[in-house]
Formats: sequence, C-alpha cells, structure tokens
Amino acid sequence: MADFPDVRLHVVTGKGGTGKTTVAAALGLALAAGGRMVLLTEVEGRQGIAQLFDCPPLPYEERKVAIAPRGGDLYALAIDPEAALLEYLEMFYNLRRAGAALKRLGAIDFATTIAPGMRDVLLTGKVKEAVTRSRRGGPRYDAVVMDAPPTGRIARFLNVNTEVAGLARAGPIRAQADSVMALLRSPETAVHLVTVLEEMPVQETIDGATELTAVGLPVGGVFVNMVRPPMLPAAELRRAAAGRLGRPRLAAGLVAAGLEADDDLIDVLVDETADHATRVALESRERAELADLDRPRYELPLLDEGMDLGGLYRLAALLHDQGAA
Repeated sequence: MADFPDVRLHVVTGKGGTGKTTVAAALGLALAAGGRMVLLTEVEGRQGIAQLFDCPPLPYEERKVAIAPRGGDLYALAIDPEAALLEYLEMFYNLRRAGAALKRLGAIDFATTIAPGMRDVLLTGKVKEAVTRSRRGGPRYDAVVMDAPPTGRIARFLNVNTEVAGLARAGPIRAQADSVMALLRSPETAVHLVTVLEEMPVQETIDGATELTAVGLPVGGVFVNMVRPPMLPAAELRRAAAGRLGRPRLAAGLVAAGLEADDDLIDVLVDETADHATRVALESRERAELADLDRPRYELPLLDEGMDLGGLYRLAALLHDQGAA
C-alpha cells in the first residue's frame, strides 16, 4: 500500500541542490505506474522537467513526456504566470481579446511582477484546476505533482490567502485564493520535503516542516536523496575514525589488487578512510534528526553514472518499493 493513498496533489520542495526536481519527476513516474495518468508541473520557469526527460522546452500546455512502468502516462506542464493570467481572464471574465491587449500594454507584467501575491495565486490556481477538473475540462489526472519553490519559500508560496490579503479582501481573486487554500489544507494534499544527509539541508527541512505545520499545511514524506552507502563494515569504520586502521592489511589489499604498497599511498588511504568514517557518522546523526520529524522517510541513492531517463525509472522503482507511490 502506498503511504498516501488519498493524496491527489503532491507538492515537492527542498533546499537548492538537493535534487527536488529529480525527486518530483521520479515520484510522478512512480505514481503513474500501473496504468494511471499523472501530471508533473513546474512553477519556477527553469524548464528542469524538459531537461530531465530530454525533450524540447515545455510550452504552456500539457504534454506527454513519458510512459510509466507497467503502463500509465506522465504528462508535464510548465506554468507561466503571464499565460496563467490570460487564461484566468478568459475563464472568469471572458476577456480573451482584452487580455491580449493588456499584454501589449504591459499590464500582465505589472500584475505578475509588481504584485507577487497575485503571481502565486495564478500558479497555485492552475495546479488546483488540474487537480479538480472534470473530464470535460481536459484530462482528469489520478494525481498531480508540483515541483515547487525551495523550502525556504514554500510556506509563503503555498499560503496564498496571506499573500493576497493586501490585494483583495473580496471578489474573484480572493475567492480563487480561498479555493486554492481549501485544497492545499485538505487530506488530498501532501507537501513532501527533499534533503540530503548534510547539516544545512537537514536543518532547513526541519525548519520547513515546522513552518508548514504552523500555517496549517500538511507535511508529507521526507525524501533523502543522493545517499551513499558505507564502504566499510561498522567495526572497520570505528577503527578508521580512531586512526587505528591496520596498515599491514591495507598493504596486503594493495598487493592483492596488483598495486605497489608504498608508504605514501597507504598514508593517503588511511586519511581517506578516516574522512569516510567521519562522513558516515555525520550522516547517521542527520538521519536521527530527520527521524524526529516522525514522517515517512524514503532514501534514494546517488547515481554514479549521472542522471538520465534510465536513472529516473530506477528511482521511481525504488520509491514504489518503499511505499511512496
């Protein structure tokens, strides 16, 4: 059983450099496996999804980017705030032509740049529409995954009611914000946090979870990315950390590998193993910090061969096996 069977909107956030876009894409593939239809969205204009799936830059329309394991379709959408505003004007005010005129006058840039709260309402509103649409409104997805802004901005980005308080206390914009918040605070939404086993990303993950909880947004799982397994047994790691790794054994290992066991090389290996043992101990402490969040936790390995489409399918399979989808 998946850990989030009732969730239809999976928001993925994480500190920069933790691989949140990669995790969002792998989660989308895992959710689509077995014949489901899933939409993967991005809201930061980076075209990270197109790069991962090795396809042309995504337009403001839903495009199929992959076939999931055992059938199922993964679609993707890059949400542009300007295009979303034009669509909003057409849907709610029937102002298609007027919207084009506003674009020429620069009013769209004003609305989406000068009023950042409006921009977030448009971006989250488009995602909400994809989650709640009827079949007559286009493809009805089994789940939607949002590659969201980094952890440091995620609570403010999702808490759109606060952001539009100074823009509109009533009317369609406020109603749109209220409907978005109703979805984001419902059991149909989970905000997942991506981290690596390093002090700063882990602390930002903990702070992000605390901030999300404070504003009433549901924290989902913690995705620990780019995990490197220990290369030595626990007893050897303790000896390495204490500088007591047996030099004769290292020399014998070098000879067995067909290498010259000179003192300089052995000194380098002793230092490397001590550094490795220190890193493994640090990662163990960071795991314990994450365990205190009491949220489902998933681990994804660092792929030595780099990230490509095959790597995404491998990560998706691991997420499926661990119960994330």
